[in-house]
Amino acid sequence: MLQQRRAAAEAVAKQLFEAEEALDLALAAVAGLAVTMPSVRKGANLSIMFGQDAMESATETLSHLTQARRTIIATHKALSVTREQLGLRHYSVGPENDKPETDPKPTGVHLHEVKAA
Repeated sequence: MLQQRRAAAEAVAKQLFEAEEALDLALAAVAGLAVTMPSVRKGANLSIMFGQDAMESATETLSHLTQARRTIIATHKALSVTREQLGLRHYSVGPENDKPETDPKPTGVHLHEVKAA
């Protein structure tokens, strides 16, 4: 039974990492497009009025991809909980990279209000 759970976890993790990678690649591609459009417009000596609709569409797409990235991160966190529920807490699948803590510990540094001079 543990072997089946591990196999299931590996299959899901593989798809999750592929989805995360695809979102990052799409995000980078659309960001590149959004950066390129005003540069080439200026290089072609065109009025800023050219391509405004396209620029707005590209930045809207960028916003949607950023939201999709946020939700795939939520999916990843939820699957981490599921992994623990299946008794695979110490079983790691996927790339070995650092992840930030989900609930960062306080650093002990506190901000204080400063009165203006």
